[in-house]
Amino acid sequence: MNAPATSTNIARIDTDNLLSRFNAVRRQTTALCHPLVTEDYVIQSAPECSPAKWHLAHTTWFFENFLLTPLLSGYRVYDPQYGYLFNSYYETVGTFLPRPLRGLLSRPTVEDVYRYRAHVDESMAALIAQVSRSGDASGIERTVLGLHHEQQHQELLVTDIKNLLALNPIRPAYQARTPQSVVASSPAQWREFPAGMHEVGSEGGSFAFDNETPRHRVYVGEFSLASRPVTNGEFKEFIAAGGYSDAALWLADGWKKVKDAYWQCPLYWEQDGGEWWNMTLAGLQRVDDAQPVCHVSYFEADAFARWAGKRLPTEFEWEIAAAALPVQGNFLESGLLQPASRDDGSHQMYGDVWEWTLSSYLPYPGFQPLPGSLGEYNGKFMVSQMVLRGGSCATPRSHIRASYRNFFYPPDRWQFSGLRLAR
Repeated sequence: MNAPATSTNIARIDTDNLLSRFNAVRRQTTALCHPLVTEDYVIQSAPECSPAKWHLAHTTWFFENFLLTPLLSGYRVYDPQYGYLFNSYYETVGTFLPRPLRGLLSRPTVEDVYRYRAHVDESMAALIAQVSRSGDASGIERTVLGLHHEQQHQELLVTDIKNLLALNPIRPAYQARTPQSVVASSPAQWREFPAGMHEVGSEGGSFAFDNETPRHRVYVGEFSLASRPVTNGEFKEFIAAGGYSDAALWLADGWKKVKDAYWQCPLYWEQDGGEWWNMTLAGLQRVDDAQPVCHVSYFEADAFARWAGKRLPTEFEWEIAAAALPVQGNFLESGLLQPASRDDGSHQMYGDVWEWTLSSYLPYPGFQPLPGSLGEYNGKFMVSQMVLRGGSCATPRSHIRASYRNFFYPPDRWQFSGLRLAR
């Protein structure tokens, strides 16, 4: 297997701290599972979700398959059957269990999976020491890629746990409610940007996924971007105005989804006694009007923008507006695991909610996927999906940057996805 062609600059990776970073990321994943009981680890609440046990095992398999097996002499595969059970979608690696069947795996047990993680972690310590001594660029880059891969699954783990608990009629809480300072949402202002040529994509010098490359120039016309995401209170107005019953506001596929799935509000919202409530990881709570609206699909985001007489930004408009701002906000590390109302001068470009854009998920001009099996990581999904930007309250802070391109299908809404208006 050839080395992954990320834009990582090996000279800028602190190999002395690579093991401590590896251990920290792995500990964060298991820490996210600490509030779970054994039964929670196994259930798959929807075909697009995965059980917590599967996330723990798949992220471990990634290191075993792409690093330990090809790079560590004498490495012993923990269990050959795990390659079939915990490969996600890598066709060139071998066959794998279909995604909708992951919830049927009562065995291996949760205890078995934790033993698997310990086995791989011990071997990764030896491998990291080896590649750090030798300066092996391939091994270092693959390790860094594996860490960012695991951070992606940390966010998926949080969203899948939320989906699981939300479907439980007793509405169990994953964690205690974290007190938040109440910040009223101020009217959105418009940030003006002139027309011109801009460079977009990864600048290099630090980690980036292949889909953020190559950096290239684009012409972007004059545009304005709202100073904050759309709030729950504003989305309530859309609902009250009959937004979910006006076909003129919706794309054809979106309107079909509204009718087929009986959508009347964002995912996890429900009305009781004339009030709107939503399921959070701290249990059922009243909808906070000041917080960014969350768990809406591309179809809902687009319909709201039409209703408001505006539009969604393109991914390049979003990146231009965000590039000069510091990466700060409400991320996984805050522990809130819920969008928050903020007024800290950052325009909430990062954290809280992933923001849908008008842009289809397509390759950049001159895009080259990673060589070998890792070429399946992003490239083969570049069709029929839309780009989201900015990260969410479940995204690790060290994982996000202005050029990061997330992507989901237009009907998807179990992720922490919201929107920002443009004109």
